[in-house]
Amino acid sequence: MEPQRLATAQGWQWIKQGYALFMKAPLLWVVLLVICFIAMIGLSAVPVVGEPLASLLLPAVLVGLMAGCRALEQGEELELAHLFSGFQQHTAQLVTLGGIALVGQFLIFGVMIMVGGATLVSILMSGQPPQDPEIIRQAVSGAGIAVLLGVTLFTVLVMAMQFAPMLVFFNNIAPVTAMKLSFRAFIYNVGPITMYGVAFIFLAILATIPMMLGWLVLMPVMFTSAYIAYSNIFPAAKESQPPVKADDIFTQDTF
Repeated sequence: MEPQRLATAQGWQWIKQGYALFMKAPLLWVVLLVICFIAMIGLSAVPVVGEPLASLLLPAVLVGLMAGCRALEQGEELELAHLFSGFQQHTAQLVTLGGIALVGQFLIFGVMIMVGGATLVSILMSGQPPQDPEIIRQAVSGAGIAVLLGVTLFTVLVMAMQFAPMLVFFNNIAPVTAMKLSFRAFIYNVGPITMYGVAFIFLAILATIPMMLGWLVLMPVMFTSAYIAYSNIFPAAKESQPPVKADDIFTQDTF
């Protein structure tokens, strides 16, 4: 499987098509995302093990939303049961993917510490920003190389993880191979992905103006447009696995 190279203007089309997908079930999309956020926040609040466990399960949660996108695209209805798709199919591979991402984060923090960013890393890993903004300013100003290196490495990690859960779930591709394909997809499509990112920044500003209410639309579109981007970049992938039906989710083996 090889990612497609798309025109720059396609980045805006991802958002338009993602919005159309959202409008097929707008209220339910909002409900599903609220459930996901509450569940992940609640899990992260568990002392010691909560945040690592949330990171491990994040790919499985994400593909549940993507399964909902696939269902709508195939003319089916979006249902609450789609959220559990990642816990019924390819669960081990998705958790492995989350584990790779988690280890990658710790390795990046380790590199930042070695080049003088220990204070900044301790702030980032505390989970609670200091009340005095001056502390953050001093930590950033004293860790110039660490910040630059951290941003670069985290960007690479995001590129490798962006499409990997969907490739694992919809195509049964091994986690490491999926990450390589996702990274290659970014390299091949710098233009449309840049267009997509710039457009989202502009829309995020607009969504924030009316008391943040615009985020009720923009947040779901962020996920639906990500699915559209995946299906455009990996068009052959859409035929490799039949759509996940909500009625079948609880009757399938976990692995």
